[in-house]
Amino acid sequence: MTTTPPPLERYFGIRAAGSTVPKELRAGLTTFLTMSYILFVNPQVLSSAVHIPNAFVQLLMVTAISAAAGSLMMGLIARYPFAQAPGMGLNAFFAYTVVGSMKIPWQTALGAVFISGALFVLLSAVGARQAIVRAIPLGLKFAITAGIGTFLAFLGLKNAGIVVSNPATFLALGSLTTPSVWLALLGVILSAVLITRRVTGAVLWGILATTLVAVLLRLPVYPGGANGALQAFPGFQGSVAGIFGAPVWPGDLFGQLDLAGALGLGVLNVVFTFFFVDFFDATGTLTGLAQRSGYLDANGDMPRARRTFAMDGLAAMFGAVMGTSTTTAYVESASGIGEGGRTGLTAVTVGVLFLLSMFLWPLAAAIPAAATAPALILVGAMMLEGVVHVTWNDMSEALPAFLTIIAMPLTFSIANGVSLGVISYCLIKLLSGRGREVHPVLYGVALLLVARYAFLAEG
Repeated sequence: MTTTPPPLERYFGIRAAGSTVPKELRAGLTTFLTMSYILFVNPQVLSSAVHIPNAFVQLLMVTAISAAAGSLMMGLIARYPFAQAPGMGLNAFFAYTVVGSMKIPWQTALGAVFISGALFVLLSAVGARQAIVRAIPLGLKFAITAGIGTFLAFLGLKNAGIVVSNPATFLALGSLTTPSVWLALLGVILSAVLITRRVTGAVLWGILATTLVAVLLRLPVYPGGANGALQAFPGFQGSVAGIFGAPVWPGDLFGQLDLAGALGLGVLNVVFTFFFVDFFDATGTLTGLAQRSGYLDANGDMPRARRTFAMDGLAAMFGAVMGTSTTTAYVESASGIGEGGRTGLTAVTVGVLFLLSMFLWPLAAAIPAAATAPALILVGAMMLEGVVHVTWNDMSEALPAFLTIIAMPLTFSIANGVSLGVISYCLIKLLSGRGREVHPVLYGVALLLVARYAFLAEG
């Protein structure tokens, strides 16, 4: 006699996905801890462009609300373990290029974000985004996944200070005596050992253990010191029991987008730049995460693709109404997937935690970047396993895959990696007399990408 699964398991298909409710909740917590830095980084970036009273706190609230809404949409409607939040890179383009250099009002820039999100939804509804995903060859899809892995690992190395900038060599090894470096290396080794020994929740335990070391030893690994220096954990600065902070309604941001201004001829290039960059960034991220979580079928198709891509566009539109730059799928979701998250309950957990962070945001400040960096490095390493499926002895397959993988960390952009891979794949196949191996849709995509680089602002 078979028993009927509880409603929660039945709705999300947890058992069918080979997961459990505790595993999904733990994966959601891991993803949240890995991406919670956006609560502080996004306000820091956008506050240079958005000049309103109490800007940092209002932007933090908008970031939390947008991340919660985007993650809940993805979890409840698309039912995938992919969290969403205001994206890094696009927020810098918003603040420093569009508002800072081009002198476009931030309200108009928000309108451009909203319109680009509407275009995402439209293309998803008619099946254009999933048609493009189908047109990408399987080897290139595995390369996208591996490229995201290298990008994640590079983010982790950078956040920990293991890799630093150098005026002579661009990049160099950071000082191994720096507390953030050896703390992160400790976390990498500890988490790797736990994973090897098949300890449940290995990545999460690694984050919590390194955080505990940082707090107990009072290591200077937290921002906020004098002249930008790092400091020891300053303690909880909330108003109740030290860890609670009262939410603030972002009244100076909500509904301030200027759609009419964004439709002006002088701003259309901004709209399309937001569109192109996030289209391929999010499409590459979602495809890579789907492959990593085992949802791509033998043809490289993702179930519920139309719904999933539409949620990405709706999240961008919602975020623009709230007052933040493009909200999109987060590559850090791979940390929760690495922890076993396989269904929308993982993303729902992330969404709920972002809502709670509006009350508990002082507690989130206890997790230093050096503690989450090991998770990014380890998950990045695990995402490289797919490169064995690339046909490396065929240069028409190998070079596009290589460019895809290497360009993501070196240009600090998933979109650039996908773009270079697609363009080079089409050119090499065509000029080698093997043009019929390329899907016609992919030729159209390659032409659009070339036009984007030729005529639109880069960023």
